[in-house]
Formats: sequence, structure tokens, C-alpha cells
Amino acid sequence: MKTYAYIRVSSAEQNEGRQLTAMEELNIPSEQVFLDKQSGKDFNRTAYKALVKKLKAGDLLYIKSIDRLGRNYEEILEQWRILTKEREVDVVVLDMPILDTRIGRDLLGTFIADLVLALLSFVAESERENIKARQQEGIAAARARGVKFGRPIKKSPDNFGEVVSQWERGDILFEAVLEQTGLRTATFYNRLREFRVGGNSTCYKKV
Repeated sequence: MKTYAYIRVSSAEQNEGRQLTAMEELNIPSEQVFLDKQSGKDFNRTAYKALVKKLKAGDLLYIKSIDRLGRNYEEILEQWRILTKEREVDVVVLDMPILDTRIGRDLLGTFIADLVLALLSFVAESERENIKARQQEGIAAARARGVKFGRPIKKSPDNFGEVVSQWERGDILFEAVLEQTGLRTATFYNRLREFRVGGNSTCYKKV
């Protein structure tokens, strides 16, 4: 039997220190600690998939809390089934002692653990949905205040009209147009459309 640990933080900026400390206190070898810095919305994670491949019947897996395993209600339950039933691995959730498959192996113990897991999984996903909703509300409120999101719009340079005229007369190539205006192809045509709508050009030319 081998003992493993799984640690997850949602991004590279988040600190996994609390989870690592908990696993170090259990004396789990560092090579048997798997860490993902990725969202918990699904289980398409490099370290987690590598961990599952290594797990064998009778092994023991520690997780700090159920939301570190994931935040998708249905997928958490499915992965728990794969780990405990298919892989026949024992799983211990440190922050929730009742989620310890080494104890309560009778029907009642299994029922209680499954019930608690379902509840915690639901709470984890609900929190993820609430975070997304709060983000959307924040974005909507910011937009209402006039805050702009995304890349700033690339404006036409002062010499845009002159360069366009030279291009339309055939005096310069399109590559020279992009170089002189500092615009990409798609952006150039967007600015050109605005330029023509303003009545500043009488010709239409494609490259």
C-alpha cells in the first residue's frame, strides 16, 4: 500500500502552502504528492490524471477538503466512485473526518459518507456558481459606470487618410500601408470602413 496526496489551487497566483503543510505532517513522500494549479470545474488536469494512473487497490489518498478535489457536483461524485469502487482506493478528506473510507465500511457508514459527500459536492459547485454570478454582476456594474473591458481600440494614425489615398491610387503596396499605419490587416479594414463611412474616400480597393 502506498500513500498519496492530491493538492489543487485554482491558479498559479494562489498559495498551496496550507495544503502542503498538512500533507508534510502526514509524512507523505514528496514524489507521491500531486499538485495542480488549475480550476476545479472539471477533471481534465495533468497531475490528477497522472495520480489516478498510479493508484492501485489498497492505496490511500489524502485530500485537504472536498473542494480541492473539484467543484463540479456530478463529476466529484463520479470521480469518488472511480477512486473508491473501480480503483478500490481509500480516500481521506482531512477537513471532514466522516469522509474517510477506512472507517464505517458497513452499509450505514457507507450511506452516511455518501450522503455527506453529495451534500459537500453540491455546496462546492454552488459556491463556484455564486462566484461566477458575482463576477458577472461586478462586470455589469463596471460597464454601467463606463468601464471598458478587453484590448483598447487601435485608432487610426494621423496620416491614415494620406496613406489610404496613396494605396488607392496604386502608389504603394498593401504591405506598406500596414507598415506606415502600424495596423494589422483586420484592424486596418475596420478603420478603413469607418473612414469611408465618414465620406473621406471615393475609391474601393481590395488586396
